[in-house]
Amino acid sequence: MSSRLRFLFSLAAAIAAASLLAAALRRRAPPSGLAARLVPAPMAAAAARNRSFVLWLHGLGDSGPANEPIRNFFSAPEFRLTKWVFPSAPNSPVSCNHGAVMPSWFDIHELPMSSGSPQDDSGVLKAVENVHAMIDKEVADGIPPENIFVCGFSQGGALTLASVLLYPKTLGGGAVFSGWVPFGSSVTERISPEARKTPILWSHGIADNVVLFEAGQAGPPFLQNAGFSCEFKAYPGLGHSISKEELYSLESWIKNHLKASQEKEN
Repeated sequence: MSSRLRFLFSLAAAIAAASLLAAALRRRAPPSGLAARLVPAPMAAAAARNRSFVLWLHGLGDSGPANEPIRNFFSAPEFRLTKWVFPSAPNSPVSCNHGAVMPSWFDIHELPMSSGSPQDDSGVLKAVENVHAMIDKEVADGIPPENIFVCGFSQGGALTLASVLLYPKTLGGGAVFSGWVPFGSSVTERISPEARKTPILWSHGIADNVVLFEAGQAGPPFLQNAGFSCEFKAYPGLGHSISKEELYSLESWIKNHLKASQEKEN
């Protein structure tokens, strides 16, 4: 046999062997996507416990994207697996602005807002349903309710309060900035025992001339009567805005509650 023929036979044999090996490997390989599902259950559960979700609700006339830079204040390792969502309110006519159409979670009848201002109870409850749908989506995706935080400024702070109070499960917390109580005491009858375990952080500027400081001060007594714990922080000289100090305080507050949640699970 010539050297050329021997070479061709050797090449054919090598190709056949490679084909057999490839076929064997295909038979042994798991179905597409199965490898991702073969993560040990304890590891998958631990990963889920470390995930968290922060929902930020903006104020009247604002938008979600305009508030996204807020997340830059939360650089601690505890926020490495945090999902942030900044939704935008629908455009609606607003009574206090002579019916002008603007981004608004619900109607506001007058500004400045005081502790005795009239409220749009039905509009608030409708907005709460939308917030609850966003929370439910994350819970269904595997994020524990106790790792979910709802935060908001001004009108978004009022909606934060309503959403946390009326959610049927215990959440990680609700943070209200320059907000107010957006409904009457009769709504407290709808609050579940589990919801009453959700902690509340309330921050308000003493110089706020849009949502008056008295409207903020009315929050803690309302919450105490409803069975909630509330940490109230007053900021001298601060008007109707959010300060860096408030955001750093929020970062620390969420970190502490995340750690407590994870220690409880472990």
